[in-house]
Amino acid sequence: MKLLRYALDDATYIGLLHGAEIMRLGLRDMTELMRADVAFVETGNLDKLDEARILPPLLPGKILAIGRNYAEHARELGNEAPAEPLVFAVMPSAVIGDGDVIEWEADLTTQVDWEGELAVIIGATARKVSQDKALDCVFGYTIANDVSARDLQTRDKQWTRAKGLDTFCPLGPVVVTADEIPDPQRLRIVTTVDGVEKQNGSTADMIFSVSFLIAHLSRAFTLHPGDIILTGTPSGVGKAQKPPEFLGEGSVVSVEIAGIGKLSNRCRVLEADL
Repeated sequence: MKLLRYALDDATYIGLLHGAEIMRLGLRDMTELMRADVAFVETGNLDKLDEARILPPLLPGKILAIGRNYAEHARELGNEAPAEPLVFAVMPSAVIGDGDVIEWEADLTTQVDWEGELAVIIGATARKVSQDKALDCVFGYTIANDVSARDLQTRDKQWTRAKGLDTFCPLGPVVVTADEIPDPQRLRIVTTVDGVEKQNGSTADMIFSVSFLIAHLSRAFTLHPGDIILTGTPSGVGKAQKPPEFLGEGSVVSVEIAGIGKLSNRCRVLEADL
């Protein structure tokens, strides 16, 4: 199933995507679908996709992200491939949806970069889960852009601010349920900026697989339904271009993952507001 969260006539709905139409479901949020004792109910309402405003597919509890999970990406930035997952957290307040605007103040950062990624949505509570059972905890998959302020990343010596600014975590446009993606290690990720291809990689090239990441993270944190794991980005980020390239006013960045769809966002540079 392809599920989405959308707004229409000042109300918010969860829907099942059928081509150019959305079957409205009798649910308030995506996490209700993750509860074993709840079955979704089709209301009979069919909404037109082109009349709906697509929202982030869910408002996550935790966002756990993995750095340098593709060896070539680590190398392009002059780093060693990690011996174990490099884990950091992204603020839920950074989440925006497909078509929303990525924005930042020019006096805060001038090196805003793209990172197209596969996002894993947890659907069942997981604590110290084994790797062979890890995918049983997945509700579905969506697309993420782990937008990164490279100058802040360098200056701060850690990544909380650089990766967590408001609007820096686009997600969407849909959630594809796990039954439609039995092997998350066979997905093509393509990122374009203003129509020019920048990243073209495969989740097959991850250093640490989705199942390994879930097992690894669940040893440290209890994973709850609605938590999201950002699994890392392939090579081709802006900082590694020669010369380096960064997003600017009016840039349109799109991330496409085979079988899920395309996540697109325009950029806006703001005046300082102090």
